[in-house]
Amino acid sequence: MKSKFLKLTMLCVIFITSVAPLSVQAMEYEQTHAAHKDCLSPAKVKLKEDLRRSWIDHVVWTRSYIVSALEGLADQQKVLERLLRNQQDIGNLIKPYYGEEVGNKFAELLREHILLAGKVLDAAKAGNQANLEKYNKEWHRNADDIAKFLSSVNPYWSEKVIKDMMYEHLQLIIDDVTARLKKDWDAETIAFDKGVDHMVEFADILTEGIVKQFPDRFK
Repeated sequence: MKSKFLKLTMLCVIFITSVAPLSVQAMEYEQTHAAHKDCLSPAKVKLKEDLRRSWIDHVVWTRSYIVSALEGLADQQKVLERLLRNQQDIGNLIKPYYGEEVGNKFAELLREHILLAGKVLDAAKAGNQANLEKYNKEWHRNADDIAKFLSSVNPYWSEKVIKDMMYEHLQLIIDDVTARLKKDWDAETIAFDKGVDHMVEFADILTEGIVKQFPDRFK
């Protein structure tokens, strides 16, 4: 009886020691496969970094213009020129995938976004409620145009998602302007930080859409 028990115990030990390495190998394979699956190609990393940088610049230079315009600083025109150049920078980033015409059209829509923002800002500074409502409506119409345009060139860019992201972007700018007019510097800082985070998220949405549409470019 004791002999049979010892034999059974030995068989169990042999079975466990023979199967365990296979289990470890299986786990290692799964982990390696998952890591490989999630690995970012150099092309995707570059696109992601470039889009993030440009959209962060968009928020930074927009805020710089808000400060210059509200305070009547001497650099207002130069800041506006730099801000408008940023819109062309963003348009240029999608040209390798969609061509000159689409890239320039996107930049044109973004420049309109900035110029309308300036009119909203001027109306808010002057306390002109009629113009504020008028230009705010035009500003949101431009956001609708941007969402419609982007969704027309990439099926992975949802018109609703882009529209919602643009509307939130506009609201954060309004929050920034309102805070500065009230000299509520804490609220202004919060609005700016939220604006940067939001634009990073927006940049990543654009990156993912391009990668899905052109997978062979990102292997």
